[in-house]
Amino acid sequence: MSIHAQTEKDGSALITIDGRSQKIKGKSLEDARMIIRDVALNHAARLDKPVTFTSVDPSGEFTMLIHPNGHMEEATEESVEQVVAGQEVEAIEKAEPAAPAPKVKEEPVSAPAKETQKDEDTYPSRRSLRETSFLTNDDPIAPATKGVRSWFKFLGIRPQPSAAELSEREDIQAVSQHWPGIRTIAVANRKGGSNKTPTVACLAAVYARYGGGGVLAWDNNENQGTLGWRTEQGTHGASVLDVLRDQELLMSPTATQGLMAGYVHHQTEDKYDVLRSDENDEGDHEIQASEVHEAHAVASRYFRMIVMDSGNTARAANWRAMMEHTDQLVIPTTTMEDRAEAARLTLQTLAARDEHGEKLAREAVVIISQWKAEDRTEAQRIAKLFEPLVRAVVIVPYDPALKAGRIRYEALRPATQRAWLAAAAAVARGL
Repeated sequence: MSIHAQTEKDGSALITIDGRSQKIKGKSLEDARMIIRDVALNHAARLDKPVTFTSVDPSGEFTMLIHPNGHMEEATEESVEQVVAGQEVEAIEKAEPAAPAPKVKEEPVSAPAKETQKDEDTYPSRRSLRETSFLTNDDPIAPATKGVRSWFKFLGIRPQPSAAELSEREDIQAVSQHWPGIRTIAVANRKGGSNKTPTVACLAAVYARYGGGGVLAWDNNENQGTLGWRTEQGTHGASVLDVLRDQELLMSPTATQGLMAGYVHHQTEDKYDVLRSDENDEGDHEIQASEVHEAHAVASRYFRMIVMDSGNTARAANWRAMMEHTDQLVIPTTTMEDRAEAARLTLQTLAARDEHGEKLAREAVVIISQWKAEDRTEAQRIAKLFEPLVRAVVIVPYDPALKAGRIRYEALRPATQRAWLAAAAAVARGL
């Protein structure tokens, strides 16, 4: 006997028992889980034998074994085969043996010492005020909230999180940090179509969502870039040229934080802001090195983190100026071999340029995005070649939501979101 449940974030669910489906509407995801749990437990009790229960919800897909006595456990291949074959699988909870009582060493009673210092003799157990605290420490590890283990809390059990959930928590901790001063991340590959713009948008979204905003995604193309095409536009059409024109106003002592809103485009879902490149089709202005320095000074006053997109020319003045401000280099590539080769050449160019460039290249993070769903093997091959060259390599699975249109973090598949969180954490650990 089997039960399958598909649950959405809004608390709606479809539960299927032996081929028959019914819709469920809870007030929240957790409310829907509790309703589904009760249905599954009642079904197992009525049958008086264990049933397999598969759940698909925002935390992932997993299978459990539910026993007639209400016991729930993670399903294994062997236990599922036994249930399918109609064999009863006994759930035996082994009690931990009680620890023996500690032996107390009896100290001989000493004769009273002669009076010396009143504090030491009269109050031998007195402690320093500095060594005493009435505060209690929080539980160092919160119970599991992901996957099959998250269901156990509905039975009054506080299971330890899995290794995967602990890893996710560590990544969230890394991307949630606020560093003293400004941090600048450059995303660069000298080949077009190497996934620079989606990389900028996804990294900025992760840092803003988990870190509470204050993140700017800046399209540092020489002339017309594509970051503005792939992100939400504000109520105006301002670009970096407007910032340069009004930099004196923006840097004045009386300028308020909200003034910058008229020059950047806020992403309402993902909480970061976009500074667009010049999008005038008839224009011929190319951003110069001095203008990058000026715009960076303005951005540094209003934002805690700057993620910079770039053009395809490592020799361009604005590209070189960007690198002068860079704290962490990100090299994106797809699984197309010419993009990967261009990524290697970008690292090589920087490493040969100067001491700062060599450090950026050595400590770089390479992010490999699968161009097609079947490119996993190729992505792993490219990753192995990059691993000895840089600090970290992360593979992002194929996701149609990144192919075209506006980039929205919520539109990405759960596995893609997890990969971008890992990528952002790898980058953050270099800051």
